[in-house]
This record gives sequence, structure tokens and C-alpha cells, in this order.
Amino acid sequence: MARKHLLSDLAGPKAQSAGEGEATVQDPVTPQYAPRGAIGAVSRSIELLKSQSLTDLDPDLIDSPSVIDRLDEDGEQFKEFARNIRENGQQVPILVRPHPSIAGRYQIAYGRRRLRAVKAAGLKVKAAVRTMTDDELVLAQGQENSARQDLSFIERALYAAELEAKGFQRPVIMAALAVDKSNLSRLIQAATQLPADIIRGIGAAPKTGRDRWGELGTRLSKDDAADRARALLSDEEVKALPSDERFARIFELAAPKKVKKEKSAATTWQADDGVKAASFRQDKRTLTLIIDKKAAPEFGDYLMSMLPEIYASFKKTKQ
Repeated sequence: MARKHLLSDLAGPKAQSAGEGEATVQDPVTPQYAPRGAIGAVSRSIELLKSQSLTDLDPDLIDSPSVIDRLDEDGEQFKEFARNIRENGQQVPILVRPHPSIAGRYQIAYGRRRLRAVKAAGLKVKAAVRTMTDDELVLAQGQENSARQDLSFIERALYAAELEAKGFQRPVIMAALAVDKSNLSRLIQAATQLPADIIRGIGAAPKTGRDRWGELGTRLSKDDAADRARALLSDEEVKALPSDERFARIFELAAPKKVKKEKSAATTWQADDGVKAASFRQDKRTLTLIIDKKAAPEFGDYLMSMLPEIYASFKKTKQ
């Protein structure tokens, strides 16, 4: 039996035949080079959304999905985006599905930022409503994000880890994020070694890559670094910073403290005539000799001139 084509329900009802007295609607022609499989299905479904009718919905009727794909962005960036929506209107629709467990409500697949901005403007939101399974919703989120390519590293990592924690299979997560098995493992590892509340406190940090997040995870695992990071992130001044600057503050706060090596006390060397001509200190690796030029002005120069002879005599004792 042929497998049901993924996201086939997004294409809307099939065209009726002309013999039924209805106008025939032609299915869009899919080029032979179009993507195949899960991602290809979502790509075609999104193209269909652009040509189909939309619905104006009350934003208060739309809930978030069980796993959110992106972190809240910095305040100034969102204010500018919201201002543009308020002045020019919503140009791109969001995608929602009927809520799987609450009648009369909806659950958003993608467009959370648009929904938030439209709600702030006191408007209704333009939305395409489609029936989707949980897997199909995740794939739709992933296709939208892949098209924009603007998720930061830590957003991708946190999203991948939360999807897996919710029970989504890795092939679905790989398709949603357009990554292979090894890269998905690295994303999940990066997110799980960091406290989720600290990630969310820092934010998307779009300029910060995998290596720095990995190093932060190592630093936060030491002593009370995580508690100190949470305390700093609760500071209102720090909250107001862009997310990359918040990361830098936490990264610096969690840096391992440099332990200063205590120098051993110097031992004074006194000659037979009572002159304290030198002092020295030593450890396992070095011996430091300090000549007191005030007590023995010419002793240092004499010692340096005799150093080759002294060393040669030392070598003879080892033969």
C-alpha cells in the first residue's frame, strides 16, 4: 500500500471534475527538480499557502506549540519590527492549526514574532489554517526557519534538544533543522550541557558560535558559577543589554579564577666576612639568585665572569 504523502492535507481539497458542474482547479505543477521527501513536501505546502485564501483571527485565540523554535529577541529589534507592522500592516501570513485538544482555539506553527507584533498593534492576524500532526508542524517550522536562515546556533541547539525531550524522532528533527546525524548530536549536546534557564536569560546571541557556547558550558559546571550567572542575569541593567553582550558578561563572570602562586621567601647568603652579598629563592623548577650591589658592588660582575669556569668545574664533578 502506498504511503500517505507527508503534509498532503496542506494542499487543500482536490479539484472536482468538470462533469460535476464545478470549475476545475488545476493542481500546481511540481518541477522534476523540486525537493523530495519531507522537506520537499513542506516546501510545496508553503508555496500553496501563498495562493490560498487567508483568515483573520483574534490573536488571543492562538497558543504556542509544545516546543518553541526561537528565543525572544532583543527589545529594540522587536520594537522596530512591531513599528513596521503597525505602520505598513502584516504582509506575510502566519501558519496555524486547529488546537489538538481545545475546541475553538489554534496553535501556531510559525510566525510567532508576527503574531506578537500584530497583537501589540491591536489588530487581527492574517493566518492560514491547516490541519497538521505534531511532526508536520515541526517540519513546517523547520522549513520556514531554513528559508530565512536566521536562527542562531543556540536557538537551533535548544530547539533540537527540546524536540527530542518531547519525544520527536531524530529523523524528524534532522529534517526540520536540515542537518545530518552528527551535526544534530552536536546541537543536542551543546544545549543539554547548559542550564536551559541561563540560555533563555542570555537570549539568542546571534554572533556567538558553538565553540564559545561549549566553553561557557564548561565554565558554568565549576563551583557556583551557574548560581552567580543567574544572579547577574536577574539584574535589570544586564537584562536591558543586547543578548550577545549578556553572553559576554556571563562568559567573563564564569571564567576560572587565576590562582596566584605564592613566591617562597628569599634566603639571605652571608659571606665569611659578614657581608650579606646575595639572596636566593628556589622551587622545583628554578633557582633565583639576587646580588646585592649595594653590599657587594663588584661581586655580581665577578660572578658572571667566573660563571663559565664554575660550570666547567661542575661538569667535572659529574664525570
